[in-house]
Amino acid sequence: MTVTLYSKHTEIFTLPYLNKIHKLIILLFFILISSTANARSKLYNPLPALSAKQLGVIVNDSDPLSIKIAKYYQLKRNIPEHNIIHIHFNPKHKKLPVKVFKKLKKIVDSNTPKNIQAYALTWMNTYRVGCMSITTAFAAGYDESFCAKGCKKTKLSPYFNSEKNLPYTTYKWRPTMALAGHTFSDVKSLIDKGVSSDYSHPQGSAYLLHTSDKARSTRSSLFPQITRQFNNIWPINIVNKDYIENKKDVMFYFTGKKHIKKIKSNHFLPGAVADHLTSTGGVLPGSKQMSIIKWIKAGATGSYGAVIEPCNYIQKFPRPGIMMHYYLRGNSLIEAYWKSVAWPGQGIFIGEPLAKPFAYASH
Repeated sequence: MTVTLYSKHTEIFTLPYLNKIHKLIILLFFILISSTANARSKLYNPLPALSAKQLGVIVNDSDPLSIKIAKYYQLKRNIPEHNIIHIHFNPKHKKLPVKVFKKLKKIVDSNTPKNIQAYALTWMNTYRVGCMSITTAFAAGYDESFCAKGCKKTKLSPYFNSEKNLPYTTYKWRPTMALAGHTFSDVKSLIDKGVSSDYSHPQGSAYLLHTSDKARSTRSSLFPQITRQFNNIWPINIVNKDYIENKKDVMFYFTGKKHIKKIKSNHFLPGAVADHLTSTGGVLPGSKQMSIIKWIKAGATGSYGAVIEPCNYIQKFPRPGIMMHYYLRGNSLIEAYWKSVAWPGQGIFIGEPLAKPFAYASH
């Protein structure tokens, strides 16, 4: 039997035709559900974390503090002696001359065991090489395509949003992070916090702030998708304020402003990550804007900031959803953080590289 239906435009549809539309709608619905399920299922697919055997530690033998940090880190992380790479340069340099860096990079490359996948730097004061951050310069070599005069795109990291576990083996890049602090006590506290975070699976929250500074809140466009991505998986708090205070469960804190108030009033869980999108947060010794060192001083285990004007490109800063996606699946801090930045040439990564709060211990 054929049933004839009429619309307000007197278009005639038959029941068999409607059945075809109904089947198509159902098919599209299941495709959508399947793709969403696949995206969510990855969050339940554990990833390995880099080990101490895969990390090279670069120490400046001209800097007593760097030597002290390297020795303590080697002890706490049980890093093999042949993974300690020695160089010499004037520790007073804030911006390392390119010619000096290239000579140092040759020494580092020639003394790096082939199995090394990432580097840790053991100083704070020297944060930049030419127009690049020092962490990206050691990771990929000095290359001015990572730089930009004005608001321009820069070179893409092949490691961005990658499921691969061995960055040097796969891409010939060694992600780099600085164990940075004003004093040995500051860095010791950072290292201890990173080590204590391992396999702890903390019950914390993410705080994503949309501040009054619109130019520095460009990442807020990502927040609705992050909320959907982690629904019923991890607590996401989207906050329309300039800061949070007196929170006891901070695992992730992403914001955008020149200065962030009351960060010390919050409790950062071991392995916590915090950063603010601004122009010179990565000028570690300090500038007119808040240095990311203050996040570490307040208790965070990792942070990221620009060393030179990047403009407010989202690609030049960590994407919170991507960082959380890999960190919560078990990647170490250095892996998850590096995977979250598409154009890392103008930004510096600091923290305890091997912190792995969501990893699973192998037996």
